[in-house]
Amino acid sequence: MSLDIFRYSRWDGTQDIFGPDAEDLLNAMSDSLMDNGNVEMALRDLMRHGMDDSLGNRMMGLQEIMESLRSRRREELDKYNLDSLMDEITEKLNQIVDTETKGINKRVEEARKQYEETVGSSEKAEDDTDNLKQLLDILSKRADNNREAIQNLPESTAGAIRELQDYEFMDSDAHKQFQDLMDMMRGRMMDNIVQDMKNQMSNMGPQDMQALGDMMDQLNDMLWDAGENSQAKFDKFMEQYGNIFGENKPENLDQLIDMLRDRMSQVQSLMNSMSPGMRNELAEIMNSAMPADLQESLEEFSSLMEQMFPGNEFRNRYPFSGQEPITYDRAMDLMNELQNMDDLERQIQNVGRRGGSIQDLDLSRIEEFLGEDVRANTEQLQQISRMLEEMGYLSNDGDLLKLTPKALRKIGLKALKDVFSKLKLNLMGQHPVYLRGRGGEYSGETKPYEFGDPFDIHLERTLSNAVMRSGGGVPVKMAPEDFEIHRTEHMARASTVLLLDQSRSMGYYGNFVAAKKVAMALASLIRIQYPRDRFYIVGFSDYAIQIEQDELTTTSWNDWVSGTNMHHAFMLSRNLLAKDKSGTKQILMITDGEPTCHIQDGRSAFRYPPSYKTIQETLKEVKRCTKDGITINTFMLEKNEYLVNFVDNMTRINKGRAFYSSPDKLGEYILVDYLTSRRSKVN
Repeated sequence: MSLDIFRYSRWDGTQDIFGPDAEDLLNAMSDSLMDNGNVEMALRDLMRHGMDDSLGNRMMGLQEIMESLRSRRREELDKYNLDSLMDEITEKLNQIVDTETKGINKRVEEARKQYEETVGSSEKAEDDTDNLKQLLDILSKRADNNREAIQNLPESTAGAIRELQDYEFMDSDAHKQFQDLMDMMRGRMMDNIVQDMKNQMSNMGPQDMQALGDMMDQLNDMLWDAGENSQAKFDKFMEQYGNIFGENKPENLDQLIDMLRDRMSQVQSLMNSMSPGMRNELAEIMNSAMPADLQESLEEFSSLMEQMFPGNEFRNRYPFSGQEPITYDRAMDLMNELQNMDDLERQIQNVGRRGGSIQDLDLSRIEEFLGEDVRANTEQLQQISRMLEEMGYLSNDGDLLKLTPKALRKIGLKALKDVFSKLKLNLMGQHPVYLRGRGGEYSGETKPYEFGDPFDIHLERTLSNAVMRSGGGVPVKMAPEDFEIHRTEHMARASTVLLLDQSRSMGYYGNFVAAKKVAMALASLIRIQYPRDRFYIVGFSDYAIQIEQDELTTTSWNDWVSGTNMHHAFMLSRNLLAKDKSGTKQILMITDGEPTCHIQDGRSAFRYPPSYKTIQETLKEVKRCTKDGITINTFMLEKNEYLVNFVDNMTRINKGRAFYSSPDKLGEYILVDYLTSRRSKVN
C-alpha cells in the first residue's frame, strides 16, 4: 500500500493553482491534429500559438513570448539617444576649458596685484620691482598665448582633446580634470576588452602603462598560439594578470576567448549603432588616449579576434531613436542586454527546428527581461508533453509520440460537441417530427394517451398530471386524461460509409479539416448512441483506401498525387456494405471536385478535364450501388460545372440527395442527414 504525501505552504501570490489541464491541452491540439495528423507538429503548434483554457485563462505561446521580448527591446531602443555618449565627454571638455580660462585670468590677476602692491611700497627695492615686472610680462604673454590656444581649439571634441594633449596647462585643477578625462577614456578602451578594468586605470604612470602593454602582448601571443600548450600559457597569464578579471575569472583559454568575444561584440555593437560622425569621434578620442605602442597592441588584438570569429559576429547594429541621454557604462550594459535578448529570441525561434528544444530556453533570461509570470508560463509550455503522457493521452514509442485510444475518443467527442453545438443553434424549432409506434426505442419525449396507443406509461408525468389537477393529498386520484406514455421511434440498424475526399484541392482550399472533423464526430456519435450500427470510412484521391477510426486523427490529404477516384471509392464502399444483409445502407460522400480518374486494368487512369470514360465508369458503379439498395448522398464543397453536372446525373440514377455546403456548415448537413436516413417510421 502506498501513501500519497501532500505538502502545503503559505499562499504568497506566486502559486498557480489553476493552469491548463491535460484535457484543455488536448482540445487545443485537436484542430492542428485534424489539419496535419502529426502529433509532434500539433505539439509545436500549441507551444507556438498558446491556448485559452476552459476557464478563460490564457497560456501564452512562444510567438507571444517572442513578441513581448521584441516589444521590450523596442522600449529600450525608443528610449535612448546613443549619440549623447559624446555629450558627457564634451561637457567635461567644456568644463576643462572653462576652468583653465578662469585659472589663467586668476593667475594673471594675482601677479598684477602683487606687482602693484610692490610698486606702491616704498620699502621694496627697485630691483624687486623690475623682476616682478618681467615676470608679469612673461606671465601675461603666456596667458595671451594660452587664451588664444584655448579659443582656437577645433570644434570637434576629438580634435580639441588631441590639441590639449600637447597643451601646457596654467591651472592645476584644469590639468587634473584633463588627466581624469584621459584616464576615463583609457579605462573605457581597456574595458572594451575586459569588463570592470576601467576601475584600475586611474592615475596610471608610465610604468603602469608599460605593464598594461606587456599584458596585451602576452594576451596576443596566447591567442596566436591557441591550442599549443594553451593551458600552461593560460595558467601563467592568469597567475600574473588574473586580478583584472574580478570575481568571474575564466578557468581555461576557451572561456577566456569566449569572454573576450562577448565583450568585443558588445563594444562593436555599440560603435556600429552610433552615427558615423559620432563613432569616428569617439574612436579617435579613445585611440588618442593610448600610447602608440599600446595602441598597436590593441589593434593587433582586434585583428586576431576578427580572424577567430569572422562574418557577422561583431556586426550587430541597433537602431536607437529616443531622446533620453545615456552614459557609456549604461550603454555597455545595454549592449549586453540587447545581445542576450537576441540570443533568447534565437532560442525561441529554434524550438522545434534545427535540433532546438523548448527545454533549452534560458528561463533566467526570460524572467530577467519579461518577468516572473512569463517564466512560469514558459515552464508550463515545457511540461505540456509530460502532462499529456501522465494523463494517458500520449504514449512514447521510442522517439515517436502517438495518441492513445483515450485521446482519440476525447478528440472525437470534442468534434461531436463542436458540430452539435452549431446544430442546436441553427435547427432551433426545426426538428423533424416522426410517427411513433409499438416496438421502438424511447425518444425521450412523452404524449397524452390516446385510444390504440400501446399502454407504455410514463409514471412520473402521469402522477404529476394527477397532482396538478386534483391537488395534494393521499391517495392520489387518477383520471383518464392524466395518463401520459413514452413516445417511441423505430431505429433501423444502419450501415454507413463516409467517403472522404483526400485529393490535393481539399487541403489547398482548407476543406479537409472540416471534413475530417465531421468524420470523427460521426464516429463518436455512432459509437456512443448507435453501437449496433456499422460505420466505415473510406479516403480517396487517385485510389480509395479504408481508414480505421483510430487512424483518422493522423490521416491527411494527399498533396503529392493528382486525381479524384470516385469510381474506386464507390466500388470499395459497395464491397464493405455487402457484409451487412439488413438495415439501411448509405454512402455519405464529401468532395470538392468531380471524378478525374477511374480504375482500368487494376491501375488508376487520370485525366483532367474528366474523360468520358471516367464519367461512364463511375456512373456504372453508382448503378451497381443503387441495385444493391445503397443510397448515395453527396455533399459538395464547390460548385464547379463538371462537379454539378456529374452529381446531377448521379442523383437521378440513385435517387439520393445532393447538397452544396460551406466547410463551416458541413457538419450540420451530414449529421442531420445521417440521423434522418437511419430512422424509419412506424405506424
